[in-house]
Amino acid sequence: LEGRPVARAILERAREELAEYVTQAGRPPELATVLAGDDASAAAYVRAIHRTFDRVGIPVRDVTLPGDVAEAELREAVAHLNADPAVSGIIVLQPLPRHLPAGIASELVDPAKDVDGITPASAGRLAVGLPALPPSTPAGGMAILEHYGIEIAGRHAVVIGRSPVVGLPMALMLIAADATVTVCHSRTSDLPAVTRQADILVAAAGRPGLVRPEMVKPGATVIDFGVSFVDGKMIGDVEPAVGEVAGALTPVPGGTGAVTNAI
Repeated sequence: LEGRPVARAILERAREELAEYVTQAGRPPELATVLAGDDASAAAYVRAIHRTFDRVGIPVRDVTLPGDVAEAELREAVAHLNADPAVSGIIVLQPLPRHLPAGIASELVDPAKDVDGITPASAGRLAVGLPALPPSTPAGGMAILEHYGIEIAGRHAVVIGRSPVVGLPMALMLIAADATVTVCHSRTSDLPAVTRQADILVAAAGRPGLVRPEMVKPGATVIDFGVSFVDGKMIGDVEPAVGEVAGALTPVPGGTGAVTNAI
C-alpha cells in the first residue's frame, strides 16, 4: 500500500477545493506554524509543510520562538494567531521544550483553527460522531484504506496503541466506518492471540519490529504507523517479513508518512 499515489490524489483534490474556496472568499486560507526551540524533527516537519503547501498554493506563516520561551510568551503568540482573521489554521509543532506544561498546545489553539485535531473539543466531536478534523496521522491511515478499496464495514480491526494522536482516534474512525474494533496496549495479555483475529491490523505503538509474521492473520491488511531509527535505518512497528503473510501492508518508509503530510 504505497503512500505516494494516495498523497497525490489528496493534493489534487485540495487544489480543486482551494480554487473554489478562493472564488468564494476572495483569498486563500493561511496556515500558521508555531515552532518553539530547535527540535530537529519539528523543524523538519515545518519544512515538509512548506513544500506541500507550496505545491497546492496555500501560504504558510511561521512563528519561531526560542527554546527558553516563557509559557506566557507562547500563550500570547498563539492567542494573537487565534484572533487574526487572516489565519485559518494553526499547528503548534511538537515536541515543545520540556519546561513547558505537558499538553499546553491542546489548550491554546482555538478549536475552530485546530487543523491537527489536538484540542479536547476536536477529540470530543470525533468521539461522539460529530464533524471534526481528526489528527492527520490516523486520518491518513483511513485515506489509505479508502484509496485502495479496503473494505472496513463488518471487519474486525485491531489497533495496537492508544495514544490520543494516533491509536485512539484511529479506533474511533474505524468504529465510525462500521468496523468492530479492539484496542491493544502495553498491558494487553497475549497480544499475538488478539492480533491474529484482525482483518485490519493497525500498528501505532512506536516499538520497532513489534509485529511479527506469526502475529498476523493470513490475508489481513496491515497499516504501520511506526517510525523508529535503528542503526541509522528507518523501520516501522511491523517486521517486513509480515508482507509474506498479510494481504496488504504499508511499507516503511514510503507508506503512511507521505499521506500524513498530505492530509
